[in-house]
Amino acid sequence: MLPHLPASLRAVAPTQRGHGDSGKPASGYAVDDFAGDLAAFLDVVGIERAVLVASSSAVFTVERFAELDPERVLGLVFLGVPWSLREVPAVRRFLAEVSELTDPVGEEYVRSFVSGTAGKAVPADFIEDQVRESLKVPAHVWRETLEELVEASPPRPGVITAPALIVWGDQDEFVSREDQERLRDAVPGSRLLVYEGVGHIVQWEQPERVAADTAAFVATLERNH
Repeated sequence: MLPHLPASLRAVAPTQRGHGDSGKPASGYAVDDFAGDLAAFLDVVGIERAVLVASSSAVFTVERFAELDPERVLGLVFLGVPWSLREVPAVRRFLAEVSELTDPVGEEYVRSFVSGTAGKAVPADFIEDQVRESLKVPAHVWRETLEELVEASPPRPGVITAPALIVWGDQDEFVSREDQERLRDAVPGSRLLVYEGVGHIVQWEQPERVAADTAAFVATLERNH
C-alpha cells in the first residue's frame, strides 16, 4: 500500500515487537505494551500527531492508543477490523492451535495461515514475502500476542474522539459487517466504506484503492484543521 500513497504524505510503518527483525522479549505482548511501543515509535521518528492505520487485530492497539493519548491522533483508518475476538469460534480454534506451537514454527503452518487470510487477488511473490517474515516470529510471540488480543475490550462508545474511516470487504470471512457497524456507532464522526468482492486484508487485495481512499480521508482532515 505504501508506494501508492501520494508523495505529499509522510507514511511510516513500524514492525511490531516480536515480529520481523524487531526484538523478541520473553514477555510484553499485551495491547497496552503495543500502545506504549507506538507512542515511543512516534517519539523516535519525530511525529507529534498522526493518522493511524490499523489492519485486522492491530485495531486494539490503535484504539487503546487513541483512548490514552487522543491529542496525538488526527484520525483513524480501520481496515477489516474486528469489534471483539472474545466470542469468535474461529479465533478460539486458532488459539487452540497456536497454544500447541513449538520452535521453530513450521513453514507449512505459517503458509497455511498467511494464505488463509490473503485472498485470491494477492500476488504470489507478496505471499512468499509474508511467509518469510512470519517465520521469524517465535512460538511464544504467536501464543502470547493472540491470548492478549482475545481478551482485549472493544471501545466504549464515545471514548474515541478522532474521526475514523472504516474499510471492509464484503467477502471477509473473519469479521462481519455487524462488527463494522458497531464500530461506526461507537466512534463519532466515522464513515464506513464497503468494498464488494474483497476479503479480509483489503490493503493486500486492492492496495491502490485503499491508498486512494486513505489519502482522500487525510485530505478532509487537513481541510478541517
